[in-house]
Amino acid sequence: MKKLWAAGAVLLGMALIAAACGSSSNSSSSGNLIDKSVESAVKGGASTPTSQAVKQEPTTMDEWEALWKTEREAIVAKIKQNKWGLQSDGKTVLGPDGFKADLSKCPAGWNSTEGLTDTEIKFGATAPSSGTAATGVYINQAMTAILDYYSDKGLFTDSLGKKRRVNQIIRDDGYDPTRTVPLMDELIDSVKVFEVQSQGSPSTFKTYEKLNQRCIPDFFNTTGHPAWGDPVNHPWTIGFLFPYNIEALIWGDLISQHLSEFPTGKMTVAALVMNNDFGKVYDQSFKAYLAQSPNKDKITYVTELFEPQAATVTNEMTTLASKKPDAFIAMLTGTPCAQSITEAAQNGMNKTTKYKYQSIGCKSNTYVGKAAVGDASDGWYVVGGGFRDLASSSEDNNAYGKWARELLASRGMDYKASGYYGWGLANGWSRAQVLAVAGMLDGGLNRVNYLTAMRAMDMTPAAFFSGIRLTTSGNRDAYWVEGSEVARYDSSLQQFVQQGAIIDLSGKSKPCAWNVSVSACE
Repeated sequence: MKKLWAAGAVLLGMALIAAACGSSSNSSSSGNLIDKSVESAVKGGASTPTSQAVKQEPTTMDEWEALWKTEREAIVAKIKQNKWGLQSDGKTVLGPDGFKADLSKCPAGWNSTEGLTDTEIKFGATAPSSGTAATGVYINQAMTAILDYYSDKGLFTDSLGKKRRVNQIIRDDGYDPTRTVPLMDELIDSVKVFEVQSQGSPSTFKTYEKLNQRCIPDFFNTTGHPAWGDPVNHPWTIGFLFPYNIEALIWGDLISQHLSEFPTGKMTVAALVMNNDFGKVYDQSFKAYLAQSPNKDKITYVTELFEPQAATVTNEMTTLASKKPDAFIAMLTGTPCAQSITEAAQNGMNKTTKYKYQSIGCKSNTYVGKAAVGDASDGWYVVGGGFRDLASSSEDNNAYGKWARELLASRGMDYKASGYYGWGLANGWSRAQVLAVAGMLDGGLNRVNYLTAMRAMDMTPAAFFSGIRLTTSGNRDAYWVEGSEVARYDSSLQQFVQQGAIIDLSGKSKPCAWNVSVSACE
């Protein structure tokens, strides 16, 4: 794997996956999923040298904070220089690369400062604290910890001198989109929050149309569905995670490169697919990869669907095992992460299936560690979206890792209990940076300035591996995270071990206008 993902091989493999749109799960064509212009650019050697990024990375938290302050100031200067933001007509918001939002389409009575007082920013969130994905709320709990930290530091003091604290109001939707809708309605209609966040693709799909119609910021949803990269039609929404379709295509590229290891030159790939918008976009993206691959006739792809709230996945995994797959992909999240590993150990797939992959939603010792599955996860791979694992000993001497652990501990959170705490700190830090930039703009913090800032960011994160940048640029760069590692779980170390170089696609993924009726990009 290390040889496979050395710098040159990474670029060649990524040539097939630099896109951000999906195709129908029933389609045999790749649609516009593969961006040929990006493919050509990657083959030509377009990349960001990770070695340079490592050399430039700060080594103390004071240095990190100084860097972030400099980066925020540069973003503000660029916004002002280009006169982005609210225009003189009072209804047009402009940004980089053709970005434009029309406030005249907002509902009557819309208020750019709703949810703000002189001392508070009301932030509403839906997240599961019950059901099979109950640990998802750890993300929001960690977000509160870091937003409180920055509130104490005065980061949210805006250009009008108003010093505010972020008040995150969390509602439990149990990872059930039918519960998300009334909870979100409560947050925006009764609580009247400044901004919102949902968790999971199914829940976000149920609410993002309404939120965009009502011009309410819907930033950093804890999901990587490509549909959130649509600044033209849905300017008020952006996702937080590495796009799922790119993740699926990396799986396809890796699997294709192993064909020669099998005597027949052919492989059977099995996938356990969560039966919702989250699992299905993985499935349709993998099918799209196969449809355009020169190896499509050499790979047999079989799937089993399961319901998100199902108690077990035993029947589905038994069926997949009977297909004697050479590779297995878990297109799922939550409790089924551990269940799929356990079932693979019991039905023989752990021994007979050579390559096994978990999704980004399973990159947590909660699901793959010894306490959950013993040593059964040894050798499983993940395309992890670049997050640092705070529970890993590799972070013991990392300045951010040590600081993050101490922050969580000070709030009564055990960083070893779940990788989602690390996700929450990364998400909360991201939100804090955009809020701070928005507050520095003329007029202080309001929804218009928040939108302007969100579409013009360029930051160096500490919560992600070196070589990953977090950027947006209007209608061109619509995804926050476009970098990832490929890692293999080592049960003796109880951690995922990175295999080869970081994959960096910053600004390369094509925006996606998602057509819900056909489950594809237009």
